[in-house]
Amino acid sequence: MDILHLVDRLEELFNESRPIPFTNNVVVDEDRMLDLIDQMRVAIPEEVKKAQKLMAERDRTLAQAQEEAQRTLQLAREKSEDMVERDSIVEAAQARADQIKEQAMREAEATRLEADQYVLETLTNLEIEMERTLNQVRNGIRALQHQHNIVDQVPPPAPQQRTGD
Repeated sequence: MDILHLVDRLEELFNESRPIPFTNNVVVDEDRMLDLIDQMRVAIPEEVKKAQKLMAERDRTLAQAQEEAQRTLQLAREKSEDMVERDSIVEAAQARADQIKEQAMREAEATRLEADQYVLETLTNLEIEMERTLNQVRNGIRALQHQHNIVDQVPPPAPQQRTGD
């Protein structure tokens, strides 16, 4: 399930909750709240699993490209050996084998770069989406705290440290 949809449902649950008279507190349906939290815990790892799946796909693509390059190189070697037997075209065969090898290496590198770019874009989009969701949750908390004058009663969330930068 989409994490943003779950955040909307959490906000809806809060909005449907009953206020406790003479306080800034509300009564929330515990089962529904815990169910939403469980669904959120499931949804976020799914996004991470998708990213891991993309990385595995990239690795498979790289392996296929390398295998193709090896087959191409083997074919080039075999052709080269056959051509060596003919003295007049030995030079041409060697040049062609080198071209095939170079082309296979370029294609493998291009495939790897495309796969890396795709994974980078996907992970960047996931990071942006997760930051957007986190900002929405924080904004909702701040709005509710401000609305109910409970800013001083609840400590603000700790700033998150970004890793890997």
